[in-house]
Amino acid sequence: MHFQSWAEFWAMGGYGLFVWLSFGTTYFLLLALLCYSQLQQKQFKRQLAAKLAREQRVKQYQEQSD
Repeated sequence: MHFQSWAEFWAMGGYGLFVWLSFGTTYFLLLALLCYSQLQQKQFKRQLAAKLAREQRVKQYQEQSD
């Protein structure tokens, strides 16, 4: 498909609104998924570090009690 001008390209034969809206929605959702995944990863790492620290404290307490 060849366009005679940039205006025709952006209009996409009268379907420009739907085409660009779908592209925008897709990229927005992909970005949101990426941000959410990074947030979840950071939260998981914090929880894991806290759990390991608790286990270490329990182990030290048990060694001191013996």
